[in-house]
Amino acid sequence: MSEIERIADQLRRLWDGDPWYGSNVSDVLRGVTPAQAEHRPIPQAHTIWEIALHMTSWNREVLRRLESGVAREPQDGDWPEQPEASDENWRWTREMLEASLGALIAETERFPADRLDDVVGEARERPLGSGVSFYVLLHGVVQHIVAHTAQMSLLKKAVHG
Repeated sequence: MSEIERIADQLRRLWDGDPWYGSNVSDVLRGVTPAQAEHRPIPQAHTIWEIALHMTSWNREVLRRLESGVAREPQDGDWPEQPEASDENWRWTREMLEASLGALIAETERFPADRLDDVVGEARERPLGSGVSFYVLLHGVVQHIVAHTAQMSLLKKAVHG
């Protein structure tokens, strides 16, 4: 298995596979209602809904970087505004998260392995995540998803009581 295939495999595991660390994103979001997703059990912390939107925004940005090689802020912003809580909006948010990860997986599978050491962006800017290799970018998005999945898992426990 090539490194690209291994990274794509890790991304697939994060959504609905059997990741080593525990529950995948699908399992964590299963059964979460719009009211629970928007609930803020920890003051000044993000909600499950906000985290799902943030993950979607960055998945899309990493996908765009793979295609263009240019680093910039996500088109939807770092932390997109949460829509009004409704079943339809919560379903849309989950579908957009799944679609963003599916597109990222597909582009990762197509990405030329000989470009993994190429640098994205011109200078290292930590908040922007620029000035790193595509290898670091792809492993970084895996780490990003794992970290936020863990946050959502803890928030889900807090709102379920």
